[in-house]
Amino acid sequence: MANHKSALKRVRQTETRNERNRYQHKTTRNAVRDLRASTDKKAAAKLLPEVSSMLDKLAKTSVIHKNKAANLKSSLTKHVASLK
Repeated sequence: MANHKSALKRVRQTETRNERNRYQHKTTRNAVRDLRASTDKKAAAKLLPEVSSMLDKLAKTSVIHKNKAANLKSSLTKHVASLK
């Protein structure tokens, strides 16, 4: 266990950040899943910018890799475009 004040603070900060990252990552994964499952083009087109923004934020904070975010956004855009 950490003994210095600064090390104890780092432990607290890390726990807080891990919790926040886990929540945001799970929320984004659920949004991606919902978008992939949607069959209504109008609803999917409305949801796409929100999901893209979530992915960009995760990539910016290095929760996911920037190329993974780009690949997900690309595949989701293709999915929305293919809907009728």
